[in-house]
Amino acid sequence: MIIPVFYSISDDFTKYAAVSLNSLVKNANPENDYTVIFLNQDLSKKHQEQLASFGNDYVHVKFFHIDESLVKPIQNRKENYLRADFFTMSIFYRLFIPELFPQYDKAIYIDSDTVVADDIAKLYNTDLSDNLFAACTDSSIQYVDKMVKYIKDVLALDPKKYINSGMLVLNSKAFRDEHFIDHFMNLLEKYHFDCIAPDQDYLNETGDGRILHLDPRWDAMPNENTEPISNPGLIHYNLFFKPWHFKDVQYKDYFWKYAETTPFYEELKSELANYTDKQRTKDRAKLDHMLEKEDSTAIDPNNWAQVKNKGERVKL
Repeated sequence: MIIPVFYSISDDFTKYAAVSLNSLVKNANPENDYTVIFLNQDLSKKHQEQLASFGNDYVHVKFFHIDESLVKPIQNRKENYLRADFFTMSIFYRLFIPELFPQYDKAIYIDSDTVVADDIAKLYNTDLSDNLFAACTDSSIQYVDKMVKYIKDVLALDPKKYINSGMLVLNSKAFRDEHFIDHFMNLLEKYHFDCIAPDQDYLNETGDGRILHLDPRWDAMPNENTEPISNPGLIHYNLFFKPWHFKDVQYKDYFWKYAETTPFYEELKSELANYTDKQRTKDRAKLDHMLEKEDSTAIDPNNWAQVKNKGERVKL
């Protein structure tokens, strides 16, 4: 049995992805067979070679170039901005995995700002039944009042069931059989929903009622309002709390443990040492900037809630 794991990265994120890949390999079971595929558009040959060097007899590292024509309909528009201030196509790559890799009926997707602290095969063995995908509730937003209001009023969803898309166990066969991409593209082109978290909002809306919620240990996120999970299986340094920028981030020890045995360790330590308090203050302010979208989307006649009220079926 092959366990397919996907990342989507841009070239400038290689050093963080290397830490995640290193942790995945270190915790992989030699009795299993893993294939790790990096979806990308601009990954340099040097960085490909560095990432490939983490592979071994049972973890096979591969690269897949995303064709521009595939994602051309997803335009650089403000409603597709990540964190409300810039556009990155790579956040949408995960949605195309089932179509691009028809040989897999199930697949795992994880963001590059993660550390895998347990055997990812345990995650892959999740029984999805007829659910579209499995994921964890987004714990990073539960104490952010404006985000909770956005989920309730703009998305018309339950914030306690709103998942984070940084870790997904995809029912790839269901995505294909039920024409997920056609449905996604239709909604995208018809309504151009203005989103705080574009790919994540689409997944929450289209998967509503068919999302398997997993133990939060599989998407543990640094949070200043809660105690850390004692036995995280996967740590996701979501939003702006990156251990290579902040010294006091929850779960930072996991990151540096696996960073130490990558070729990027000194570079990462230097990045942390040279990151200024002014930059950290600016990072924290980005959250407020991101949440400014709630004000405009709440009165948008074409927001998710209004479109659903008009009778449009957004669920797959």
